Amino acid sequence: MTDGTGTAETRPAQGTPGEVFAAFFKLGLTSFGGPIAHLGYFRDELVIRRGWLSDHAYGDLVALCQFLPGPASSQVGFALGMMRAGWLGALAAFAAFTLPSALVLLVFAMSAASISGSLGTGALDGLKIVAVAIVAQAVWGMAKNLCPDRERAAIAVGAVVMLAFLPGVFGMAGAILLGA
Repeated sequence: MTDGTGTAETRPAQGTPGEVFAAFFKLGLTSFGGPIAHLGYFRDELVIRRGWLSDHAYGDLVALCQFLPGPASSQVGFALGMMRAGWLGALAAFAAFTLPSALVLLVFAMSAASISGSLGTGALDGLKIVAVAIVAQAVWGMAKNLCPDRERAAIAVGAVVMLAFLPGVFGMAGAILLGA
């Protein structure tokens, strides 16, 4: 099997649903910041640290999930679990990653009315700052890998500019055509 560049790409080792659950539960407890941040966390933990798949394969998976309807980070997590341990791995990844966030959101919703005053406002402002830093780090990491040369970086910048000035369907279609 080749990775598209003519070099052989080794197939990742099969794992167990328990291994997938443990990896994604750790991510579920620590990966806050939204979908872009989740993709960065997935890459750091599962591609860089654990070597479940290559950077190239991960980039292809993220690109595919961006084109599918629905939340890309959930689709990527589900696919990573499935690639590692089949359908049970996919379900384990989804449950382990989603459950901690769902519980935190439930607790937050139940206690939101009591968060007030300077302490509550300060805590929320601090969380916003952390989220911005996490998202910026994730975007920077993916940009270095997905836009490694001037040509691809220029395409990405052009797409951002186009979307900034022409939001909506026409801007997205234009950005895709620009990339092509």
